[in-house]
Amino acid sequence: MRLDIPHDVPQRREPEPPQPDVPLKPSPVEARHEALAARAADRRPMPQAQQHRSRHPERASDQGRRALPVDSLRDQRPRRQTLAPEAIGLSLREEERRVLADVGRFRVVATRDLAATIYDNRQSRMERDLAFLREKGLIQVDSVNARRDGRGGSVERIEVVTLTKGGQSLARMTSDLPRDQKLYAGMVKPREVEHDTQIYRAFRKEAERIERKGGTNLRVQLDFELKSQIQKAIYVERKVNPERGMDEIKQQVARQFDLPFVDGGIQIPDARIEYELPRKDDQDRDHGPRTGHEDIEVLTAAYRPGHLRHKAQAGFHVYASASDRATLTARIEGDHHLMDRILEL
Repeated sequence: MRLDIPHDVPQRREPEPPQPDVPLKPSPVEARHEALAARAADRRPMPQAQQHRSRHPERASDQGRRALPVDSLRDQRPRRQTLAPEAIGLSLREEERRVLADVGRFRVVATRDLAATIYDNRQSRMERDLAFLREKGLIQVDSVNARRDGRGGSVERIEVVTLTKGGQSLARMTSDLPRDQKLYAGMVKPREVEHDTQIYRAFRKEAERIERKGGTNLRVQLDFELKSQIQKAIYVERKVNPERGMDEIKQQVARQFDLPFVDGGIQIPDARIEYELPRKDDQDRDHGPRTGHEDIEVLTAAYRPGHLRHKAQAGFHVYASASDRATLTARIEGDHHLMDRILEL
């Protein structure tokens, strides 16, 4: 016997209103994949910047320029880089690379000295290159007042070049300078700019003498860097041996940096030039090159006789311009022999 089992007649279900999409929280694995994908997207190749095309016919062919590959620039740049976007993929002349390197090493250089040392006094070519570097945001060109030192007459203006942060970064990438060479950007102490530009001139004279005796791989340490290292060394020694006297500590640090200790103070030069010399015989060549350094100081008419005396006792290679030398000679009445060791810029 078959039993008919009654069942409810199905009723039509009303459609539910659409619900807003609620994003699901990704799993740790999915979150990791998304993070890696985002990082890879950030490293996608950057578009090649357009090459500079000068309005001057002499630069139209870009003869002598060396292109800087985009990938190498991006890979070599440290994090938080401030390289100007216009410099990516840029090509630079040999003279332009030297300008960035020299200005970076000395913080500020007069354009007349760049013309004499890098451009063989070809003023127009230097001006075109500086205009190009300035257009790309790599350098800053300023005109500052020369020192007065009580002299009469009209005020002399000096045109000087400094690096921007982008120029500092590009100089590091494109120069053949030693890896530990410190580079500077921006101008500090505008009233001392004339003195600071003379350091570069003194360096050029001293570098020629060093290179004549076989010196290579020249590295420059300005007084900024030397003072910082000396202060750190004094601080460390005081912390290790707080009972020691300050004079004793300073004398130890002076010996450590091969600097003179005169009248209770460490004499710090305007610049130190470190260099390498080849070994004299085959037996010593396995030990690598010999190293040496020369300390240079630039005197101005503002130096007091006592200060000048300390610098002379320090054994630095001392330089002064012709006008400053004449003023200093007049101020030193009983110590004219000190002037015999001062070299002219």
